[in-house]
Amino acid sequence: MREKILRATHTGTLQIGEISIDCAVLEDGTRVLSDRGLTKALGGKRSGSHWKRVRSDPDGANLPIILSAKNLRPFIDNELAENLAAPIGCVWKGGKVAKSIQAAVLPDICNVFLKARDAEGLHPLQQDMAKRADLLMRGLAHVGIIALVDEATGYQEVRDRLALQKILEKYIAKELMPWTKRFPDEFYELMFELKGWSYKPLSIARPSVVGHYTNDLVYSRLAPGVLQKLREITPRDEKGRTRHRFHQRLTDDVGHPKLAEHLSGVMALMRAAPKKGWAQFYRMLQRAYPKLNQTIDMPLDDSDD
Repeated sequence: MREKILRATHTGTLQIGEISIDCAVLEDGTRVLSDRGLTKALGGKRSGSHWKRVRSDPDGANLPIILSAKNLRPFIDNELAENLAAPIGCVWKGGKVAKSIQAAVLPDICNVFLKARDAEGLHPLQQDMAKRADLLMRGLAHVGIIALVDEATGYQEVRDRLALQKILEKYIAKELMPWTKRFPDEFYELMFELKGWSYKPLSIARPSVVGHYTNDLVYSRLAPGVLQKLREITPRDEKGRTRHRFHQRLTDDVGHPKLAEHLSGVMALMRAAPKKGWAQFYRMLQRAYPKLNQTIDMPLDDSDD
């Protein structure tokens, strides 16, 4: 087993058809299946013959019980053997340490039985195990094993939060960046034209809704969670106005280049729309840069009717 015994932070039961297997997510994010649970799911048994095989054949000592039979060895490839060479010990609920197997190798384990069956290399008692392996493979063909374990253990919520955090770390700077002009004047000129407003290049006075449109067209579509995070970390004055521009908290290596790239795409759509054609432009924007988890309105025609 691995030298360090890890704790299971999330546990559950993986259900594929009528077959159920205890599963867990460890504190380092590794998804595992219970060795005992997998043996039971495939119809294997913890018998004295297994331990006799282990004592007589040290090379197979780390193999799961269900793969320890010598007739299955020719169907275990080197990659699978290597993945199974260091069984995982983890602390499940209740504080019990149990031998576990990386969930990602489940399809490979099932494939051992299927290859042995095709080669007519199974013992009679292993035929039922091959049938169960076939059922598992059919179930896994529709949904990945990692996704199934995450759903069974409730870890998908943590996974999503971790993924979002990684995105924000790339986009959001830890310190306030010096102000530099990031939004071309043309962006606002095109916005005013599409709305049918009079644009005055030398005037800094703009309708208050312009800030809302900027957030909607740009920051909310830059990357998931970026706008919400910028709102959280940007201080406001006594009148509720932001004390600095959102783009001053974007990173130089990712945030600013992505902002420039996004602005370029949005402005191209603005130019393609007719004058006073805000509704048509906005529909094109929704298709080209949809927000996360947003349902796009139907039908997707380009008319303003």
